[in-house]
Amino acid sequence: MKKWFLLFALVILGSVGGAVVTIWFMPRATMGFSSDRAPIQLASFPEHIMEHPNFVAASALATPAVVHIMTKQGGVAGVIDEEVMDPFRDFFGRGFQIPRGPQQGSGSGVILSADGYIVTNHHVVKGADEIEVVLNDKRSFNATVVGSDQNTDIAVLKIEASELNTLSFGNSDGLQVGEWVLAVGNPFNLSSTVTAGIVSAKGRNINILGGGSSIEAFIQTDAAVNPGNSGGALVNVKGELMGINTAIASQTGSYEGYSFAIPANIAAKVVEDLKKYGTVQRGYLGVQIQDVDAALVSRENLKVNSGAYVAEHMENSAAKEAGIRKGDVIVEIDEVRVTATPLLMEAVSRKRPGESVRVLVDRQGERKTFTIVLRNAEGTTGLVKAVSEQVSVSALGATFESASRKELESLKIENGVKVKSLSSGKLSQAGIRAGFIITRVDKSPVGSPAELSRLLSQSRDGVLLEGYYPNGTKAYYGVGM
Repeated sequence: MKKWFLLFALVILGSVGGAVVTIWFMPRATMGFSSDRAPIQLASFPEHIMEHPNFVAASALATPAVVHIMTKQGGVAGVIDEEVMDPFRDFFGRGFQIPRGPQQGSGSGVILSADGYIVTNHHVVKGADEIEVVLNDKRSFNATVVGSDQNTDIAVLKIEASELNTLSFGNSDGLQVGEWVLAVGNPFNLSSTVTAGIVSAKGRNINILGGGSSIEAFIQTDAAVNPGNSGGALVNVKGELMGINTAIASQTGSYEGYSFAIPANIAAKVVEDLKKYGTVQRGYLGVQIQDVDAALVSRENLKVNSGAYVAEHMENSAAKEAGIRKGDVIVEIDEVRVTATPLLMEAVSRKRPGESVRVLVDRQGERKTFTIVLRNAEGTTGLVKAVSEQVSVSALGATFESASRKELESLKIENGVKVKSLSSGKLSQAGIRAGFIITRVDKSPVGSPAELSRLLSQSRDGVLLEGYYPNGTKAYYGVGM
């Protein structure tokens, strides 16, 4: 039995050893699979998004057209706030002033035409007495303000130059979430700085422009943007101008992960209006709207989960005349889906008074289409005349226009003349800022630029200007003549 057991063990051991040797020396097979299916493709995306991004080419196109803007604002600041001013008015006579040294600012801009038109942010040049533009090749020019719009934070400058490098506005509607973009500007006075990121979201409203008639439908990106980038270019990998960099979301004042740009399609229309008309020709639906959310759906028993809810009609409402009712939900405008109020505001902001839009609403589950002829802020379909009643007083360094009815009603005042723009002069030296509405000159009511000019011309020594800022703050300024 021992012999048979030993023989059996040797056979088993030999078999196992042979198997091991065979496996060790056999060629190793590659595991895998094959498929006859075509490669997966994403539909309806621009071809350049699928390619490897060429940041070098886009940077080379953009940097020569982005400029460094430096501003100076000097003078003496008037005391703001009536409650502070009143106890001291009689003691100090015609108001008192707090000395203030010159203030300097820095931002960016984008050259749009070879003859020197530049787009930047309104807040970059607001209240500036002097504006210097430094090109990428280090040449420097003094700039003048062609026009500025606080509601979109866009301003247009002009320098006397020729054969400049330019960027052209692209179609920001075609920009996709996840697409590569570059931010080009001058952060911290570092010229010609390029950073890269992706589009994080579109149609963002961050309530930075003050609400009211402000248009916020920002492109959100994670490209690094810091102070000094304002007014600079946001371009795609083809070097097309997709937006104007405007703001950052930050607790420290520096970049913390998100930045925001005005879409090119909004900026292009505002620039065209400012150059052609001197003011923005903005059409209005004449409704108060709010985002549709779960709470609103439940409270109003809505049949849709997104859109712009019509909460109220304004005076002389174009939408009301067209048949839109309170409680309707706007879900589409000109065949573009509306999922939130910024998208609706962006679409309307591209239109002028007198132009029409096709609006699709959901009315308790029933879809209805309306054609609305947009109106201006005064409730008519005509274009706004910016210069007909605007005067300039060279010694004061300002231009004036009558305050609109909407502005008067907002401040609950009956008359006023608005300081439309400021340059170097006595008003800016007194600390007055653009947007200030003058209601009285030496206690005499003033209601038109011509009347303001007459009252100022009668003064030999100085005047006390009384008025309001758009936020309701009352102010007094003593101005020497």
